Amino acid sequence: MRNVQKKTPTLWLIIVLVGFPQISESIFTPVLPALSQALQVSASHIQWTMSSYFVAFAVGVLWWGQLADRIGRRPAMLGGVGLYLLGNLGLLFSPSFGWLLGFRLLQAFGASAGSVVTQTIMRESFSGVVGAKIFAQTSAAMALSPALGPLIGGAMQTLGGYSAVFGTLVVLASAVLGYSACCLPETRPSQVALTGRQWPIVHRLLSDPVVWGYGILIGGINGILFSYYAEAPFIFETHFRFSALAYGALGLSLAAASLGGALLVSWLLNRWTPEQLVMGGLLLSCGAALGLWLAAICDTAWGMVGGFFLVFLGLNIALPNALNRALIGYEDVIGSASGWFSLGYYLLVSALTYGMSLLHSTSIQRLPVYCLVLVGGMLGVYVGLVPRTRTHRLSAESTD
Repeated sequence: MRNVQKKTPTLWLIIVLVGFPQISESIFTPVLPALSQALQVSASHIQWTMSSYFVAFAVGVLWWGQLADRIGRRPAMLGGVGLYLLGNLGLLFSPSFGWLLGFRLLQAFGASAGSVVTQTIMRESFSGVVGAKIFAQTSAAMALSPALGPLIGGAMQTLGGYSAVFGTLVVLASAVLGYSACCLPETRPSQVALTGRQWPIVHRLLSDPVVWGYGILIGGINGILFSYYAEAPFIFETHFRFSALAYGALGLSLAAASLGGALLVSWLLNRWTPEQLVMGGLLLSCGAALGLWLAAICDTAWGMVGGFFLVFLGLNIALPNALNRALIGYEDVIGSASGWFSLGYYLLVSALTYGMSLLHSTSIQRLPVYCLVLVGGMLGVYVGLVPRTRTHRLSAESTD
């Protein structure tokens, strides 16, 4: 697709726009124990701020994607970031847990524009070799940004408490809004095919077992990640007495797992099929989750850190291949199909993160067992999916 008036966003702007929602998801995690005490609510209730985020994010992905086609990429992005700023201001001045939860939903709804609109801008601004390089560089940034959240949050919590974390989010939102207003071009083509009837697309997705299978994998993998972000502060800060800053630094191990998974995928794709990589990644994560549970039984902090690293290494081998294979055959309606598909798996992420909040207790074994059950379930789903996936892939690729 050609660029509009030869205007394209810079790589740095793309990285900022795709990265700020991910930082917002994870910067919250080091302050969960402190928020629980300050607002006088239980740990399981304060974890609702993690699971509810994805409900609003899922709805927002669908909303901003459709709106960007109707009014343009630039106004949709500025509108989303503006609501994100309002949500962060609300978090800073929230007088109670109810207000905090409401503004967290507004924050997530606005932040979702950074995900769906940025991906749309990238697809229509860059193509060929340049496009491949832009996506690769952006993927590396996406791997690092969630890990920066706990590190920044831990540092701000140490310096000024949870209010300093919310203040940092206000500064971040203001900077993103100003940068976007100054530098983001409009990339929407002059002729955009607006899809009116959505039900045929939804029905097609719901009746496709391949979409169901990969949706469960993608939602399950992200559900484990954000269940970790919801529960890990209580494991490492409350149980093992890590400082908020030390806990935040553990996020770098997750970044290393994400980058390591990406490098392994690039190397192994010359030897294995994408389906084999998904299976291998899930098997690695399943074995690592068992080891993680044993480390929790033995009450060893660094054993659990190593266990989480291996769990997420395996998941990050499986995830990019699942994302790549999920919507083969939907090229004719890829925009709407991506929006509905994202809505589905983000709702699953929210449900799984909420499930962790229901399971929360003083035991550090709950999260490892939850990981083991979820990875085992995903492996079972994928084993049943593989024959259909191969048929689907071969038939789709034979028509190319």
